[in-house]
Amino acid sequence: MSSVPDILLVEDSPTLGYALKEYLQMQHMRVVLGEDGEKGEKIFREQSFDLCIIDVMLPRQDGFTLAHKIRQIQPDVPLIFLTARGMKVDKLKGFNLGADDYIVKPVDEEELVARIRAVLRRSADAGSRHTDSQVGIFSIDWNRRLLLALGQEKQLTAKEASLLKMLVDRKEHLLRREVALKSLWGKNDYFNRRSMDVHIARLRKYLKDDPRLNIVNIHGKGFILEEK
Repeated sequence: MSSVPDILLVEDSPTLGYALKEYLQMQHMRVVLGEDGEKGEKIFREQSFDLCIIDVMLPRQDGFTLAHKIRQIQPDVPLIFLTARGMKVDKLKGFNLGADDYIVKPVDEEELVARIRAVLRRSADAGSRHTDSQVGIFSIDWNRRLLLALGQEKQLTAKEASLLKMLVDRKEHLLRREVALKSLWGKNDYFNRRSMDVHIARLRKYLKDDPRLNIVNIHGKGFILEEK
């Protein structure tokens, strides 16, 4: 990522979209605005972005569908959902799609900038270079975020790789939930805890080819990566 981040903003309200674009540009960010889901997808396929801000309620293609397609194109690009809907089911659906944050309208512009910078900082930290690791039958290429075993490779998202790295670094020892949440999600709240649980479930699925490996849930405390 360059010192000036490239942001894709997909918002169908002309007034809000223009206001947010202008404010973010004043904060030294490059912003491209898409007015609906299909335009947002077209722009993303044609350009490279460091972060996407997506309104959930979009015409021609809703924000969740757009986010799913973006994840297929670039699994590790950070996503922030922007919406007037504050229902738990919507937030959980967003986090299940790999959202890094979720902001309910009306938007406080200073808070939005702070959250953008926090997400970009965590994304940059997740991209820091590490030497490869071997766990059970798996070889892990941290630089390319690849999990390799049995002639197969699995591409990890930045957050999946960061969470797995924390577990591997503490193998046979407790990874405290609050430590992982603060490091990777920024804060410990209900929605981030649920998002972390989703990521743990995915990692368990990825590691299931080696029955000696298990991510154990220590109730109320955190997780341990065990190798029998």
